[in-house]
Amino acid sequence: MPINVLVTDGILSATAQQQMFAELTASFLRHHDLAGNSFLTPNVIGEINTVPRGKSFAGGASNDIVVVELKVPSFALGTPAQKAGFIADATEIVFRAAEGRHPRERIFVNMVYAVDGLWGIGGKAYTNAELGEAVSQAGAA
Repeated sequence: MPINVLVTDGILSATAQQQMFAELTASFLRHHDLAGNSFLTPNVIGEINTVPRGKSFAGGASNDIVVVELKVPSFALGTPAQKAGFIADATEIVFRAAEGRHPRERIFVNMVYAVDGLWGIGGKAYTNAELGEAVSQAGAA
């Protein structure tokens, strides 16, 4: 379940990036009611990509950006409350990590859902039902 963060260089320190990513992972798992799940936890992966100042844009003009994007199976964060909770948490996590270098109202969070059957882990294509079964069989780590 990749979490990808795109951020203009200089907004987050290296230490803040690591802490922020750990907190984003924990928030995703908590809002999905799967904190500590031994199948899902190691499969929450991702990266932080920095963009040089002057190479990120908003409103058609050069501007600093922070975008948090989840790529998940279509059942992930399935309720409006789960979605809203993760978005609120992710925004706050990034805001704290930026330590005043980026405004809360300019932090963007979105989710992209994979088509059922197109989620692969270790060379196996999982359907939503198979993922759900693997998660439920795994239990807490």
